[in-house]
Amino acid sequence: MLLYHRILPRLLSLPSSPTSKLLIRPSRLPPRRPFLPRCAALSALAAPQTVDHSDAEESADHLDAEEPQEPQEPQEVQVKLPLDRLFLPPGASVTPGDEEVVTARVLKGSNIVLGTYARGDAQVVNADFIKSSVRPDDCPRDGLPEFALVGRSNVGKSSLLNSLVRRKRLALTSKKPGKTQCINHFKINDSWYLVDLPGYGYASAPQVARKDWDEFTRNYFLSRDNLVSVFLLIDASIPAKKIDLDYASWLGQNKVPMTLVFTKCDKRKKKKNGGKRPEENVECFQSLIREYFEAAPPWIMTSSVTNQGRDEILLHMSQLRNYWRKH
Repeated sequence: MLLYHRILPRLLSLPSSPTSKLLIRPSRLPPRRPFLPRCAALSALAAPQTVDHSDAEESADHLDAEEPQEPQEPQEVQVKLPLDRLFLPPGASVTPGDEEVVTARVLKGSNIVLGTYARGDAQVVNADFIKSSVRPDDCPRDGLPEFALVGRSNVGKSSLLNSLVRRKRLALTSKKPGKTQCINHFKINDSWYLVDLPGYGYASAPQVARKDWDEFTRNYFLSRDNLVSVFLLIDASIPAKKIDLDYASWLGQNKVPMTLVFTKCDKRKKKKNGGKRPEENVECFQSLIREYFEAAPPWIMTSSVTNQGRDEILLHMSQLRNYWRKH
């Protein structure tokens, strides 16, 4: 019996019948599930790339100005998704008749089904900065599983990392995009890593620096055997960007495991100004991905302000990590 105890009841919308049982059955799937794009024109429908400094991450000084308030539970509405748009974790399969039960195991604000490999090791007990590397060869060589966070330079990457570990300044945030310029490893629970990668798409950075960041980041993706998954962060408060879709397409073409993490889902743009709600931007991005990818990548809606999606990400990482260790 899975040891979810405290976090599971509020993450899942369980079936009303007390006799319902989880019927997800183990299968021998490869540890890396490729998301193969059908064509290279993925970004043609995206909005033109712009650098939006108005949504830059909060400064570290601002974060330390006062004690954090206990975040309120986000008022989320779980949308029921068809089976072909759900992400089944490695080691799980669906047989006829399981559909209703499987749908009830979907994590809130995501398309991710909770499987048998999600266990009681999901929560972060301790987190420590280990080192910064300028080359993939300089990264830790202890073979521990790791998850990489990457996204546009003002997408809220460091804020999400701090939210995951419940620390205000484990990863320093800044009002100036492009601050992260190295591969930064943070050891979690002395057993796995969160990796903070340089942001992409910051037009004000020197071209030589942008080229270097891009090169060693992609080399890192292709050379790290212990990379369990890349978490590609997408700003849900604005329409889809060409550069984000290009990045997702590149990961798919190179068969790098990927999870889409939609950030800033607490922001509500006013309709009269032409803005869309985060849910609408998420659906738009998903429609573009579905059109060019054979399988739906896993995705999660998050907010570093309300901590929406924090426990869901950790449970998703848990089941991927535990499957990776066994295979």
